[in-house]
Amino acid sequence: MSLLSVLAFIFDIDGTLVDSNELHVDSWDRAFRRFGKQFPREKLRAQIGKGSDQYLPEFLRPDEIERFGKELDDYRSDVFRNEYLPKVRPFPKVRELFQRIRDDNKRIVLASSGKKADTKYYIDLLKIDGLIDGYVSADDADNSKPAPDIFAASLKKLGGSSPRDAVTVGDTKFDIEAAAKTGLKTIAFLCGRTSESVLRNAGAVAIYRDAADFLAHYDELVTHASSPQA
Repeated sequence: MSLLSVLAFIFDIDGTLVDSNELHVDSWDRAFRRFGKQFPREKLRAQIGKGSDQYLPEFLRPDEIERFGKELDDYRSDVFRNEYLPKVRPFPKVRELFQRIRDDNKRIVLASSGKKADTKYYIDLLKIDGLIDGYVSADDADNSKPAPDIFAASLKKLGGSSPRDAVTVGDTKFDIEAAAKTGLKTIAFLCGRTSESVLRNAGAVAIYRDAADFLAHYDELVTHASSPQA
């Protein structure tokens, strides 16, 4: 895949642009325990990247979701926003990467399975408001990742761009699976702590450590128009 053919980038946020995945595990663990449920952290971590609509069915029975699913999700959201969100830090060189992409006359949309309020917080944290063309959150789609809704909405945000003209950037297999259902290819980052083998098996077309690593290779990818290498 040549970056010369890419007109737009669709970036995931959690685990891709900000170091938040383990904090999400913490908040889910606390929420489940509050409602008398306990699961191994590795199982909680394995589902990070999904929105709550897709996450809860992995752990709760349908009758449990009916009885207290919304209350549990609301509690988790409040705990995360009040106690964990202030601890989230950006990964290095995100703003610089976005500036380089914009200097290359390419567009950027954010696509998150998180809540809209959290997404807006991250935009301010990353100081990228003037560098993006918009964002899509779980509030803008019927189903979150790995359903394709969020990426389909992202293409609409780009004015109905063809999947051939855009590429997604994410950190979990759910990003890659959701993008593929929309006809999009995905560049994967390792900073979200998903293993390289899992990302490759899911179909990532290229893998980098993080935004800084991708930025370090960006110019040569454009200059040589060659396929990105991990």
